[in-house]
Amino acid sequence: MSPDQARRFALACIAAAVVVLIDRASKAAALSTLSEDERIPLLGELLGLQLAFNPGALLSLGSGATWLLTLLGVAATAVLIVAATRARTTGSALGIGLILGGAIGNLIDRLFAPPAFGRGHVTDFLAYGNWFIGNLADVALGAGVVVLAGSLWIRHRRTHTTATDDPTASGTTVEAGR
Repeated sequence: MSPDQARRFALACIAAAVVVLIDRASKAAALSTLSEDERIPLLGELLGLQLAFNPGALLSLGSGATWLLTLLGVAATAVLIVAATRARTTGSALGIGLILGGAIGNLIDRLFAPPAFGRGHVTDFLAYGNWFIGNLADVALGAGVVVLAGSLWIRHRRTHTTATDDPTASGTTVEAGR
């Protein structure tokens, strides 16, 4: 692994670790202070705090196959770790790290939360109107996707611009985000 690759991998790992720590602390606070029966409004009806336990994925999809979601979470975590070792830009490393941290945060719940090992329900507490209730790991997942997509888009634009501006640059690429 080159020094640049090692630096990007370290960034992804640090981002993931920060997300996991914040996610675990916020879930512990939610478990000790919030109720499943009462919503505390933060931004009127748009955003509030309410405790929920989700056996499924987004919008409770797959709630009857929690064990399968756990296996998918383990597989996704492994793939994300490999992707972090191969990140080509700082932006992609950060995006992958945010996604990895969110995946690990929810995977910890699936592995260790009740009702049983590998079939745990994810602790959620951020109530988005009447649409769904999520957590900070979910926020990190979404933010990571946006950062990764933006990084890939910038890299593509720079590569495309370089190739079209310099006719002698055919077949060469430029790495963005360094």
